[in-house]
This record gives sequence, structure tokens and C-alpha cells, in this order.
Amino acid sequence: MGARFTRRRFLAAAGAGVTYFALSNTVGCEPPERSSKVASSGTPKIRPLPGVAFPPAGGVWAFRSRPDLSPPAVEVATEAHDDTAAGYIFLAPEKGGAGKGGSMIIDDRGEVVWFHPLQGPYGRTMNFETQTYQSRDVLTWGQTPGEYVIFDGSYREIARFGAANGYNGDHHEFLISPQDTALITIYKAVPQDLSPVGGPKNSVAWQGVVQELDIETGEVLFEWRSLDHVGLEETYVTPSEDHYPGIDYFHINSIDVDHDNNLLVSARETSTVYKVDRNSGEVMWRLGGKKSDFEMGPGTRFAFQHDARRLPDGTISIFDNGSLVFENGTPKAVEESRAVVLELDEEQMNASLAREYTHPDKQYADAAGNMQVLPNGNVFVGWGRGLAISEFRKDGELLFDFRVSPEHRSYRAFRFPWSGQPPDQPAVVAERTSDNELEVYASWNGATEIAAWEVLAGQDPGQLESLGSIPRDGFETAMVVQTSDPYVAVQAKHRSGRVLGVSTPVEASQHVS
Repeated sequence: MGARFTRRRFLAAAGAGVTYFALSNTVGCEPPERSSKVASSGTPKIRPLPGVAFPPAGGVWAFRSRPDLSPPAVEVATEAHDDTAAGYIFLAPEKGGAGKGGSMIIDDRGEVVWFHPLQGPYGRTMNFETQTYQSRDVLTWGQTPGEYVIFDGSYREIARFGAANGYNGDHHEFLISPQDTALITIYKAVPQDLSPVGGPKNSVAWQGVVQELDIETGEVLFEWRSLDHVGLEETYVTPSEDHYPGIDYFHINSIDVDHDNNLLVSARETSTVYKVDRNSGEVMWRLGGKKSDFEMGPGTRFAFQHDARRLPDGTISIFDNGSLVFENGTPKAVEESRAVVLELDEEQMNASLAREYTHPDKQYADAAGNMQVLPNGNVFVGWGRGLAISEFRKDGELLFDFRVSPEHRSYRAFRFPWSGQPPDQPAVVAERTSDNELEVYASWNGATEIAAWEVLAGQDPGQLESLGSIPRDGFETAMVVQTSDPYVAVQAKHRSGRVLGVSTPVEASQHVS
């Protein structure tokens, strides 16, 4: 690096009509504004590189400045509407083909904002979302086998833990409670006589376990086991059709904290939502299934559901996979999933349908999926194996729709506001295409506040001259820069003009066609 860039040197350079930059790594972060733009400086020395196209759904992003990432691409089937909620989209794509699996934030155009590839021995990421921990917004997810991870707003790991009491954690749910504890799901095989459900006498049943942990100490604060409270007779599956050894009779897939601090537990294979006393573990009531405590009104029956949540107005949202419906108590297969909101009268024990959301293309998810009611009333739906991600107005109008590939499906999908400040520096690559021109590619994985890139060039990597700015365009901004100088760096600029971060200077390489 060159000598310190003092105020006197700045004024002398400015008086000569030239501004020079001593490179620093100052970063900052403010809440993003939707569709904010910073105009180009107007210099003819920098222009967008034409012909940079989106990869197709099922394809893979190939970033010149970050070749290590290779995130999978999505397809925008219905572009975002003016009434689409603000915020980014959170996915946990599975790895497949050339694309990597991991945790991914994208914008409404399908452009990557942040991608954290799954690393090491881990096979899958699930439930990537934002939650509140220690009074701050954090990123959370689970990854197989058996770990739960928390990152802060600078994408630094602040917690990593597993299940306790000798269990291996499962990743259908990782919920941080208002008390900063973790509620997680566990699957455990227990020796069981399966003859009552058509199986062998000496076999196993996979029970669902809820475990509440102190995140900092790992102490178990509460544990609930399904076989202590829910019998095999409640299941809709048989050992012969199950993909597990024995029978996965319960298949726990979501936990929520109810308004009275008790728990709502969703079990796919019993098609039931259970309200569980957080102290005694007793089942307080059953919604749906063979032993429903509620009289299920028209349109309220659900099957093989996921993601049961108590909403602020007291209703309950459920992603109804619709793998089967019930006619006079008899299961009947269907080919359309839906997201539903149910009203519960817990005195008269009646359930009624408040509203439902179906996809115009009749999306069917035989597994996975979720429903998120957004602060503005819109409804965000991840269609699981249906391979779509949609946003609806409260009245059911489709506002926005994505498609993902079968190789890169995501167990759940969410929309959240997020402001990220990466701890590293921006990345830049420069390739010389002629004596007086470079192709420059700039990115900063996870930076949400960048409005423009300023390009610096010079004969010395420690003393570079500004050539002007260009608006940020997606994860990686590609540009043509007119300069014969060999060294290039970029500065990420906030919409206010403030410098957020500066790359390390790089020497331009020769272009390879």
C-alpha cells in the first residue's frame, strides 16, 4: 500500500483536478432501500459489459470474481408486482449437478445476494431463515448430519451445536424461542411391536422428539417423545409402504411456540397438529387426523401437512400437502397442494376455513413445503417438491412466482428483510482485451447496501486513480473499462456516496476467449 492519504495530499490532488485513493477497508451497513439506484458518473471510461445473461433454471451461476461459489439459478415465472412485500428470498437449495447446495439469499430478479456453499462432510442444508437471537437479527439453518448454525449480520458464525442426550439432530425444525432457547426435532428408532399396524412383532417405530436446548450451554430444558403420548393407531402409513426400517409413524416436521407458551407440533404421518403442554408434555388437543378434538368444518381437513404456525390474530397457518383428502373418513389421493389459514374456536372446539391459497398451475408437493404470512398480509409459499416459490396477496391474487429445478429444490422458502455487512473485502477480476481496454468483474458476497462500483486504476497498486462509477448490477457487475494501466481495484459505494469497502488491487490478466 502507498503512504497514508492525508487531507493535505487530498487537497493538493483535488486542486490539480485529479483525485487519488489510498486503499482502505472501511465498511458500513444501513437498511436497504428497495430498487435504490445510483447513477453512473457519466465518464466514457466505464460502460456495462453487454451480453451477460441469466443462466436457466437448473443452471448454475458462474461468477468470474467468485468462481468458488457456483450457486444454482432460479427462473422468474411471474415478475414481482408493485404489491410484493419488501425483502429478500431465503432458500436452502440441495446440491445437484454442477450446482452447490447451501444457504442462499436472492432478490426478486433471481439474482444472488449471498451464497454460503455447504462445506465438508455435510449433505444438506435446511430451514435457512432469519430469526432473533440475543436481541439481534441472525441467520440460522441446520445441516446434516446433526448440526445447527447461527451467523450474525456480518456472516460470522456465533453458535454451532447439536442435539443432546445422545440423539442425532434432525433438520425439519430449528426454532429460536423468545427466551433464546432452541427448539429442534429429532427422529429416534424405538423397539416396537408393529403387529397392530400390520407389521412384524419385533421391529422399530421412529418416534418424533422435541428437544429444547440452552444454545450457549447445551443444557436440555424440555424433551417430549411422541410414543409417550401418541399411539401407532393414529398413523396413516403402514410398514410395508414406509421408506424407513420399521415404521416412521409420526414424522415430526414443525414446532411453534403458541401464544400461551405451549407448543404446536406438526406430524406428517398422522396428519395431525398437536398442542403440547410445555411443562407436563401432555397433549392438550389434536387438530385433524383420526382423533381430532375439533369438529373439522368444510375445507379444513388437511393431509401429510407441514409448517403449522399460530398467527398473531389467533388463526393457524398450515401447508397442506394434499397427498390425500378424506371422504367419510376414507383417504383419497389428490394432486394439488394448498396453503390454508384455519380459525379455531377452542371453547366450542370447531375449526373453520378462513382462506386458502392454491397455485394456478395446480402445484403438488408430495413432501416438504411451507407457508409464511408476511407483515403486510401477503402470503409467501414454498411449494416443496412442487418446485415453485410464490407470493400471493391476502385475497389470493398471485403476485410473484419462481421456479427451481428438481436438483436444487428447497425444503422451505421465506421472505425477510435483511441487511448484511460482509467481513471480507470485495472481489475483483480484471482481464485485458486490448491495449486500452479491460473487462472488470466486481462482487461482494452478502453486501446488501451497494448501489455503485467505483473503479480505480494505476501503474502502481498502492496509488490508484478513480476512473468513475457504474451502478451495481446484480451479484457481479461486469464492465468494460478504458485504461492501459495494469492495476485495478474497486470501491463499493453506498447510495449516499459513502465507501462501504475496497478490494485488494489486482493486476489485469490477458483475456482468454
